[in-house]
Amino acid sequence: MGLKVSSSLLCLTILLAVSSIVSAVNITRVLEKYPEFSTMTELLAKTELTPIINKRQTITVLALNNDAIGSISGRPEEEVKNILMNHVVLDYFDELKLKALKEKSTLLTTLYQSTGLGQQQNGFLNCTKSNGKIYFGSGVKGAPQTAEYITTVFRNPYNLSVVQISMPIVAPGLGSPVKVPPPPPMSSPPAPSPKKGAATPAPAPADEGDYADAPPGLAPETAPASAPSESDSPAPAPDKSGKKKMAAADEAEPPSSASNTGLSFGAVLVLGFVASFVGF
Repeated sequence: MGLKVSSSLLCLTILLAVSSIVSAVNITRVLEKYPEFSTMTELLAKTELTPIINKRQTITVLALNNDAIGSISGRPEEEVKNILMNHVVLDYFDELKLKALKEKSTLLTTLYQSTGLGQQQNGFLNCTKSNGKIYFGSGVKGAPQTAEYITTVFRNPYNLSVVQISMPIVAPGLGSPVKVPPPPPMSSPPAPSPKKGAATPAPAPADEGDYADAPPGLAPETAPASAPSESDSPAPAPDKSGKKKMAAADEAEPPSSASNTGLSFGAVLVLGFVASFVGF
């Protein structure tokens, strides 16, 4: 009994594991979680590609959101089917694997090539890495590489990967090509920079203009204003010099009188000496 119970549990575990893998690989269950891919989910079901994709063990779906897929959704059903088969790569690629590619083109096999209808490599895709960005395009020689990788939406390693690209890939012979959408306008960002640049130099020209346009009378008024102040300043100078001269003169007078007294006293002494000499 113990062996039977153990074997039953083992079988149940394996069954649950297999069922979880199968449910994880179901493309419809994956995409229905993302409303922005609802149109692609409907087109895959309408063209009966859903069961074919779910039977594959290793696959990468290049998904288009509702806006991007709108350019091909109105085409004939057979044409849409062929185009969508060219968005199903028979290999596993996610963000890590794509970014690990070297700066060159890699040829990818698609579901359309497996039908045997491919001609001149229109059942292959070119994956090109350039300047850090990744682009997809038809494998036909000279076909444009314009579908840009955006992000990895879902990944179940080595089984199923859903990678979002910017626009549909229409290989030559499968329909008319899709025009590349114009880049977003870049006119608004440069607008603030001229305003800031104009605001910065504005004060400088205004100041220079004020000086340049000032009436000529203002400059002379400023010059004479300083001139009188300079003429007033020398006025006290003579007074100070006069005072100094007068002080010097006053100081010079006492020495002159002292010298005169000294001379008269000396003369008296001389006369006295002469008189005494004569007396002898």
